[in-house]
Amino acid sequence: MGTDLTWLDEAGLDTKTGISYTGGEDKYVSAIARFYRNYEKNRARISGYLASGDYENYMITVHALKSNARMIGAENLSVLFEKLETAARNNETGLIEEENAAALKQYDDLIQKLSPIVGMGDVRPADEITAGIAKETAEKLLAALDGFDDEEAKKQAQILSGYPFRTTQAAKLREAVSRIEDFMYDEAADIIRQIVPTIE
Repeated sequence: MGTDLTWLDEAGLDTKTGISYTGGEDKYVSAIARFYRNYEKNRARISGYLASGDYENYMITVHALKSNARMIGAENLSVLFEKLETAARNNETGLIEEENAAALKQYDDLIQKLSPIVGMGDVRPADEITAGIAKETAEKLLAALDGFDDEEAKKQAQILSGYPFRTTQAAKLREAVSRIEDFMYDEAADIIRQIVPTIE
């Protein structure tokens, strides 16, 4: 891709770590674009869940943000979200009340610094698929597994690997592919069903 990523280093991201997590420069820039695009939705979720006392969904949201921040090299922000995730898991509502504002402030600041990503246009890598296509592909994959269609299952799994899953889900997809190779179709289908809800 050959894009100048200096501005991302200046924004406080560890670009080398981010590129290693995402698997390449183009995928890294795409991950940052997604992180930026999902900001308003995620911030509204955090505030809404906190206001309603829904700490279960609050924990799920900050867990995802922890992983996504780490994936783009925003380690300090990732640590803050991890602290909030742990507090939610342990029902430490006082700690959440104390730390939430600081985490959101850092989130806001980072997003502001990442705003030039908008000017880069469509930064999706050539093999990257959208959430809509990923969901359709997952359905086709499950149907192929149900019908013991080895070749079709491998084909759909390959297409699905073009979706930018977080690190954990990408590892699960690789595990499902391994199960397909071993003709363990039920186990592969179980794994695919676990990762489908993360497609959004």
